[in-house]
Amino acid sequence: MSLTDKAIERIRELIRTGALPPGSKLPPEPDLAAQLGLSRNLAREAVKALAVARVLEVRRGDGTYVTSLQPSLLLEGLGGAVELLQGDSVALRDLMEVRRLLEPMATALAATRICDEQLAEVKRHLDAMREARDDVERLSAHDAAFHRAVVSATGNETLLALLEGISGRTLRARTWRGVVDDRAADRTIAEHEAIFDALSTRDAALSQAAALLHVSNTEQWLREHLRLSGALPSGGGEADMTLT
Repeated sequence: MSLTDKAIERIRELIRTGALPPGSKLPPEPDLAAQLGLSRNLAREAVKALAVARVLEVRRGDGTYVTSLQPSLLLEGLGGAVELLQGDSVALRDLMEVRRLLEPMATALAATRICDEQLAEVKRHLDAMREARDDVERLSAHDAAFHRAVVSATGNETLLALLEGISGRTLRARTWRGVVDDRAADRTIAEHEAIFDALSTRDAALSQAAALLHVSNTEQWLREHLRLSGALPSGGGEADMTLT
């Protein structure tokens, strides 16, 4: 472990133990360095690294604060990491597997917890998808919002942040999908209707099955079209696989 890594770990330990709770202000740099038993340069580098990780927030002219430490904030960088994996077919296949594992289970959990107001929000996006079946960009936006509303109903912020990171930056793929296949909108809407109907009955098993079918169909459809177009070798991955 490098000296900078050790400095980062010492600050993390202060946060974990509650010595620096969420929202608290760090001591001035000289005091922090003395408290950690480190040089000012090492303390400064550790603070910079933790600021990039969204653990700390540097406010110009005010000081450095511990953030809220909410999962949505700390996992915000996941989507950016996924974007960097655009050319790695193996990594993208792994991400699709993660999504197949997480999203159907999240939908099943949502079925057991969703309230009438949350269900109405899901339906609002489903209705908007129906109205936007000929408007690819609007359809894509409400498609993403539909899934976010479903996972939000679980009440699990970490799960929501993970799935948003894996599949939340895929509007380009959805748009491309709608352009190359005018039947895609009808198929996508029908699959979302099945998910909504299952959620309406609060049937966890049926909701899980509907979500799994949707994710699997989408993945299989896109794999085949990319393969035929030459963008994807047989069994390969591609940048925008994780969609809808």
